Amino acid sequence: MMRRLGRNGPEVSAIALGCMSFAGFYGKTTREESLATLDAAREAGITFLDTAELYGKGLSEQIIGDWMADRGHRFQIATKGGIVLGGARGENNNSEPHLRRALEGSLTRLGVDRVALYYVHRRDWSIPIEEVTETLEGFRQEGLIGGFGYSEIAPNSLRRAASVAPVMAVQNEYSLWTRQPDLGLIRACKELGTTFVPFSPLGRGIFSDTPMPNGRAEALPFLHANPRFVEPNLSANQAVIQRFREFCRAKNWSVPAAALAWVLDQGDHLVPIPATRTATHLREWAGASEIEFTDQDRAEIDRIMPPGWAHGDRYSDAQIVGIERYC
Repeated sequence: MMRRLGRNGPEVSAIALGCMSFAGFYGKTTREESLATLDAAREAGITFLDTAELYGKGLSEQIIGDWMADRGHRFQIATKGGIVLGGARGENNNSEPHLRRALEGSLTRLGVDRVALYYVHRRDWSIPIEEVTETLEGFRQEGLIGGFGYSEIAPNSLRRAASVAPVMAVQNEYSLWTRQPDLGLIRACKELGTTFVPFSPLGRGIFSDTPMPNGRAEALPFLHANPRFVEPNLSANQAVIQRFREFCRAKNWSVPAAALAWVLDQGDHLVPIPATRTATHLREWAGASEIEFTDQDRAEIDRIMPPGWAHGDRYSDAQIVGIERYC
């Protein structure tokens, strides 16, 4: 299954691969594991990768660039810039000189002269989004990027940006337990011809065939601080997801594939980017696009997991710095 980036962008696989995990955000990994995961992505028909300058301070991009150089195969790539590396949390710089340096560094590490999509990773509130959009449109006209987008923005910001130039994509968290984009953002993307790119569509690993082992969340700094992975919220969330597991088991679906299929089912302009560290985990959800829900399936999933079911916020107060809130 293929879907288009923006109105006039390239066709890419309906499921892309998020490459944040290559930098060890969700546990230790190795270069060899990351390269094997890229091999598995290619074998599964994935044509689109999502990375960022921030991920390991360029490590994720470097691994992708090395893989493409060694294998002689090119993915369509989205990357991101605008966060000040080594700066204080929430320190972002969307100025033209900063974004240009970030983009040029990304192109060098990836070993390409152009990426399909370039995002502003986080907004710099000191610069109007219209001005930032002019900068990004300039990069597009120079041929450095095929199109541009924004990460974690509100519908009103998207409309402001789109008044300057077409926005190819917007990337926000979205899954069975994070539904805020239903409150206007997915609709705005559809109206404007912007692809909506859900990240963490598998709930940072919570939508798995087996419950998260005791102690795993505590061992990972990001999850340890995340309200949904802190007791008593974690146990309450696991209990709901267990009911979803039983539903999936009866259908002979893997849990991650079904959770990802639900995201795909929310609109033909969605291109989710599940992330993983291993080829084994990738294969658990790679066939999600083959799952076809009946109306009865949709109703049962909605009964098990109605909007707002998750216990705890998706970010702690410290983690949510720099993210646009709305509704």
